[in-house]
Amino acid sequence: MIRKIIKILWVLLAIFGLIIALLFVSISKGWIGYMPPVEELENPNYKFATEVLSEDGKVLGTWSYSKENRVYVGYNELSVNVVNALIATEDVRFAEHSGIDIKALTRAVVKRGLLFQKNAGGGSTLSQQLAKQLFTDEVAKNTMQRLFQKPIEWVIAVKLERYYTKEEILSMYLNKFDFLNNAVGIKTAAYTYFGREPKDLKIEEAATLIGMCKNPSLYNPVRFNERARGRRNVVLDQMRKAGYISESECDSLQKTPLKLAYNRVDHKEGLATYFREYLRGIMSAPKPSRSDYRNWQMQKYYEDSLSWETNPLYAGA
Repeated sequence: MIRKIIKILWVLLAIFGLIIALLFVSISKGWIGYMPPVEELENPNYKFATEVLSEDGKVLGTWSYSKENRVYVGYNELSVNVVNALIATEDVRFAEHSGIDIKALTRAVVKRGLLFQKNAGGGSTLSQQLAKQLFTDEVAKNTMQRLFQKPIEWVIAVKLERYYTKEEILSMYLNKFDFLNNAVGIKTAAYTYFGREPKDLKIEEAATLIGMCKNPSLYNPVRFNERARGRRNVVLDQMRKAGYISESECDSLQKTPLKLAYNRVDHKEGLATYFREYLRGIMSAPKPSRSDYRNWQMQKYYEDSLSWETNPLYAGA
């Protein structure tokens, strides 16, 4: 009798395993839910802002179609403090897994699902979080896709790990994240909150920005300084646990107040605003249409049409 029960259990386990395997194959092939094309996975659309540079290389300002003031920054332009804070807080085994952290996932399932512990920690890796950031709109279009959203994110995360290096995934995540206050991406966020380049961020500043990744509205340092400081201190403690900073450094930094050097990012502020607006108008101008010009504007129509064909600043040139 016992042997028969064991045999039935093994059969059920095999059937369950087969169903799971078929589920992931179906997701990977795009038969269930949404699976981005390979080309989109290899070249995700970030909609980076356009930077206006002076002759000496100084940034005069930025503008973008998507209203996301995101400016690209490569991994080599990131402070080691930002990288360490992100890994320690969001995915301490980032270097060891291939998109899914089985250990963290199992812990989250057992503690949250079976023991109902709210402080069990998350099971999502940075690759999974990036997958959600990049493709969440497509993933959650209907009930079926929302039902399988987590498995879809897992499959996308594994594929991202296949196409990108760990360093590229880190920089993609930080370039994509919205830090509020028109600070989209780590480069704009570093300037907006601390008036620095990402490579120059101090440990406590990096910890503040990474702390926002849990919930930027809740831990917005401009509106909720003390709450953001508390979250910053949690990140610092995670960095201590991961061995990135010493216990004495952690204690010292946790005692410091959260000081911002807030810079509002707006296309109406900064240097050469009229010149930048002139460039924006030209670079985003539609192709001249005869119907948009009055009879007395024919010379203007001719000039604009000629510029459209020959001026490299125009969108169609």
